[in-house]
Amino acid sequence: MTKIISFYLPQFHSIPENDAVWGKGFTEWNNVKAAMPLVKNQYQPRVPLNDNYYSLLDEDTILWQTDLAKKYGVYGFCIYHYWFSGKLLLNKPLELMNNSKKIHFPYCICWANESWTNAWSSNKPKSFLEQKYGDKAEWKEHFDYLARFFKDPDYIVEDNKPLMVIYRPENIPQLNEKLDFWDSLARAIGFDGLEYAYQQMDFEINPVSDDSRFKYSIEYQPQYALQDIEDQKESKKSTAKKTIKKILRATAKISDKTLKTSIIEQRKEHKKQKSLTTPPEIFSYDEVCEAILQRHKTNDKSVAGMFVGFDDTPRRQNRGSIIQSTPESFEKYLTMQLNNIQKHYSTDFLFLFAWNEWGEGGYLEPDQKYRYQYLQSIDNALRKARTQNNESR
Repeated sequence: MTKIISFYLPQFHSIPENDAVWGKGFTEWNNVKAAMPLVKNQYQPRVPLNDNYYSLLDEDTILWQTDLAKKYGVYGFCIYHYWFSGKLLLNKPLELMNNSKKIHFPYCICWANESWTNAWSSNKPKSFLEQKYGDKAEWKEHFDYLARFFKDPDYIVEDNKPLMVIYRPENIPQLNEKLDFWDSLARAIGFDGLEYAYQQMDFEINPVSDDSRFKYSIEYQPQYALQDIEDQKESKKSTAKKTIKKILRATAKISDKTLKTSIIEQRKEHKKQKSLTTPPEIFSYDEVCEAILQRHKTNDKSVAGMFVGFDDTPRRQNRGSIIQSTPESFEKYLTMQLNNIQKHYSTDFLFLFAWNEWGEGGYLEPDQKYRYQYLQSIDNALRKARTQNNESR
């Protein structure tokens, strides 16, 4: 049966680097508490059940999370990891899981290799922590830190290869050399290498990308579905515009991947330029999920995705986007996606946005409005999909 792995955000404890930019004591909860509805019928603010504005420096909180996940059928967490040339940020929750004698739950690491900026609150973002990639000495230092987690009996390992997700491989100079080096270091400590996966679409559509080192391409939702919807709109444009594209391809030899990259860059620029007085973008959860269900694997690397909901207006205010779900709609489409995976995908993983992305409206944890209903939807969907698959045999 499909194994659901939820993305997990560790930004629920304060660190000096965030304090310096956002104010003393800042955590993701600051954004969540400050949120307000910006359009009619928007579900904001989101309030945790029993006002549980937890700290991830508390071992019992992480134990509570993993116990909930087990109870309702989440297989594991994919935990974001931040590394800036030897400087670790938001690393304590991951280390707590690794060191705890009480917490036993499958997990893997996603290296979120992006510079940190003030983009949430500014049309002209500035980096306050720049992501750099260093030389082989730094690559080894980074691997040596990760190795402690790879050796954890709870770490997700396939064929004696720890699963390592990279958020934006397209940003890494000497990518293949670095991945091969890490692979050799993994073999030196008793593994058969590393199982690499990538998360962001930009790497897949980049015309010069080489994904030969990657076992998996994660369809990170709702990003992939929104791009599919955008592509469908693009294909319906006037014949004149299609002709212009053909001319561009013929004269400049622009590939389909390059054109898609251009479209994505235009969307990013549009979001940057949006005025604070312009309403946030609103998408239909039904429409986005239908686009997800129309996706079949691109190749054997494809790993299906799904999302609970999305609303990043707590972070971005009017520059954000809203895709509002209910527990019932989530259960319906998750069940369908689980069946889709059995029919059309080669892997039994589903990566879910998200366990605790409260600032982006993607979370399974109980809140005051829906309590445990989203978690119950996971259990219900898994049961339904299992029954339907058994009946179809």
